[in-house]
Amino acid sequence: MTSQANVTDTYDVVVVGSGAGAMSAAIFAADQGMSVLIVEKSDKYGGTSALSGGGIWVPNNHFFKARGGEDSYDKALTYLKASVGDQVDEKRLRAYLDNAPKMMQYLQENTRLNYTVAERYPDYYQHLPGAAPGGRTLDPELFDTTALGDEVEHLQPASPTTLLLGKIGWTARHAHKAMAKERGWRLMIVWLMLRYKLDFKQRRKTKRDRRAALGNALIASLRASLMDRKVPLWLNTDFSELIETNGRISGLIVKRNGQEQVIQVRKGVILGSGGFEQNQALRDKYLPKPTKVEWSATPPGRNTGAALEAGQALGAATAMLDWAWWAPTISVPKEEKARGVFAERAFPGAIVVNGEGKRFVNEAVGYLEFVDEMYKDNIKTNGKTVPAWAIFDGHFRFNYAMGPLMPSQVMPDSRLPKAWHKTVYWKADSLEALAAEIGVDAAGLKDTVERINRFAASGNDEDFQRGGNVFDRYYGDSNVKPNPCLAPIKKGPFYAMRMDAGDIGTKGGLLTNERGCVVREDGSEIKGLYAIGNCSASVMGTTYPGAGATLGPAMTFGYIAAHDLAKQTTLDKVDA
Repeated sequence: MTSQANVTDTYDVVVVGSGAGAMSAAIFAADQGMSVLIVEKSDKYGGTSALSGGGIWVPNNHFFKARGGEDSYDKALTYLKASVGDQVDEKRLRAYLDNAPKMMQYLQENTRLNYTVAERYPDYYQHLPGAAPGGRTLDPELFDTTALGDEVEHLQPASPTTLLLGKIGWTARHAHKAMAKERGWRLMIVWLMLRYKLDFKQRRKTKRDRRAALGNALIASLRASLMDRKVPLWLNTDFSELIETNGRISGLIVKRNGQEQVIQVRKGVILGSGGFEQNQALRDKYLPKPTKVEWSATPPGRNTGAALEAGQALGAATAMLDWAWWAPTISVPKEEKARGVFAERAFPGAIVVNGEGKRFVNEAVGYLEFVDEMYKDNIKTNGKTVPAWAIFDGHFRFNYAMGPLMPSQVMPDSRLPKAWHKTVYWKADSLEALAAEIGVDAAGLKDTVERINRFAASGNDEDFQRGGNVFDRYYGDSNVKPNPCLAPIKKGPFYAMRMDAGDIGTKGGLLTNERGCVVREDGSEIKGLYAIGNCSASVMGTTYPGAGATLGPAMTFGYIAAHDLAKQTTLDKVDA
């Protein structure tokens, strides 16, 4: 070892990162009787997990079975093999399906985690064999953050897009009921708003809702569970290098309080530090063009690829570095990161077009496929689809949200920040004038709108079959007939919003085997080194089978890695 840094601490296991996968892995390792340390480069814990919806995709889970739901290992494997194909070793797929239900049941029974099944949330690829119409995605319940004490100050704040009115915690089921305008949705929103407003003790301290929701609820409950176990979490600790001794990981180098330190490990290191989407040089090297850090919905400066580069320095194999967990994003002035556009694309009365004014995709598809289609069409149109443009009318504007724009019945144009005009949204009295404002072909846009209006009348999208399956319709308006995802665009004024080819993290990284161990090109293991979450090559390949297919594998392979580490021989002495 060449570093002159001092050896300061020794643990059985060090976990790098503090997202859901990393924190879960630390819990599992601690419960196996190992001493554990978590290191996090930011001054906040939770990473991108804290900004997410918090859903976990767990086929064949006990929650669904307890409610009489039907699923099976074989059905889930059929679906995974149909969606992922031969991109991923089947052993890894089977390891996931074998362990995900066990992982979730353990957390539910032994930690502060509290989840329920989203019985009606469908898998994303309904056309594939083995797809389920619901029951595989698990959603977090609200979590009272007073259990964290002062630690709540270090919790990564939730993204405003995941909160009611940008500040009130609500579950995914609440959000779905409101978005689909199901019976009783207005009363539910009034109740949530009153509960927030009447929490006088909390309101005197902060605008932050005491009830963490979605990804924030997941992270808060995991942090509280780690506090119960007295597992240390070092914030502001930047990981830079792995130490290998005699063919085995013996420690790592971090920078803490301005000083380089060596932390020794007796068992190994679990890398759970996220992808490389915040590193423009790595984006330019690996991802499709054009690509910009500013388009990502993840916190600036966090996920810069430290784990990827440290693993590569030791000869680790990699896979799928040209892929991300794509999501179209909208940038808002003065906000540190872009906002992902997830459910709104399914609402009736909005379409997305390229520079020729033409649709290029079913707007209601999963967000990964949406951006993938953006890039494909960008090649066909010679650069006219990145960015793309969401187009809608006054009727849509009144009734539905789009990105940061709440429905005008709640947030009229007069109340929107002036800086948003011609940066977040564009507005005109006619489609022709709107097309001129945003540089889109006016004739193409007019033809497209006339065509979608015919489809809305018949209920049949002849071009892309929008609203033709249960996944599309999940976020459609249940009151709109005959197709809850289609409505005409004809009531001025008309609006446009720019959508960039964004992401919620990269999905390529260090290649691992079915035990979560990082491997070299020849398949041999780098002993004592494990990778989970977005710093590893996703077990889902280049696909997104269902809501929670990012967090589910991260937490599951954290479970697998911790149990595998518990079996490893302890390295009693390390040569420093």
